[in-house]
Amino acid sequence: MVPAVVFLLITLFFFFLSIFSVFIRKYSIHIYIYIMLRKSLFLFNSMDPIVKYVQKGAVVTLTLNRPKQLNALNAELTNALSENLLKCDADPSVSVVIITGEGRSFVAGADIKAMANQTFVEFYKHNMLRGLDTVATVRKPIIAAVNGFALGGGCELAMSCDIVVASEKAIFGQPEIKIGTIPGAGGTQRLTRLIGKSKAMEWILTGEQYTAEEAERAGLVARVVRHEELLPTVSAMAEKIAMNSPVAVSLAKDCINKALETTLAQGLAYEQRTFQATFATDDQKEGMAAFVEKRKPNFKNA
Repeated sequence: MVPAVVFLLITLFFFFLSIFSVFIRKYSIHIYIYIMLRKSLFLFNSMDPIVKYVQKGAVVTLTLNRPKQLNALNAELTNALSENLLKCDADPSVSVVIITGEGRSFVAGADIKAMANQTFVEFYKHNMLRGLDTVATVRKPIIAAVNGFALGGGCELAMSCDIVVASEKAIFGQPEIKIGTIPGAGGTQRLTRLIGKSKAMEWILTGEQYTAEEAERAGLVARVVRHEELLPTVSAMAEKIAMNSPVAVSLAKDCINKALETTLAQGLAYEQRTFQATFATDDQKEGMAAFVEKRKPNFKNA
């Protein structure tokens, strides 16, 4: 009985093996093509930049591109953002920069998996959030188009920008306290300056999340728009800014930022000196001449 069963199993094995061999010979080219297409698709996806750079006229849109990770910040992303911002700052054809996120998140915070086991020395030497410092040093205006979650480092990135426009779906917060740490990329400093000590204490010490409307009422957000209108609204705003003298825009930005760092008397003195300095520029001459002659100015960023 047993030998008969063994013989049957062996027969069935070779029968199915022969069928499989015929299938492989017949469809091998199709299988090969399928495998190559999968490999090509993988390589194509892996070549997709972590920060997308798109220029339209004088406006550049930088899109943070880690959608599966909700654009969580890691060293690669912050370094790429920093490099692209420096590129924009050095390019005379760029007047305004927009930062937004791919998918349903602006930036959902730092990549906790990449940070969790770091020691003090490791983080001190290789602080992956340091790349965000570049945002505040760029001379050209930067608009944050917050399309979704802006938590932790994402909220700090938005606050580092010059103007924050939020989708109605945007969510803001500094939840670091809930994982045993504190904001580390400007949260305690910029948030306090933007919304005041009491509100900043509430936000940071509770770690709660806030809607776009709540963030607007607090003073963190300039404007809240319908989700589908976010990028068109921000692009239109950027184009309006880009129509003005780039040198005057940069000087105005500098003066506004000084207001956060100086006394009123110091700020007024700095503003007055900067105002007077604009009279040494060609754009001031062109702007005032165009006004008198009732025509559009042709600014040269000089």
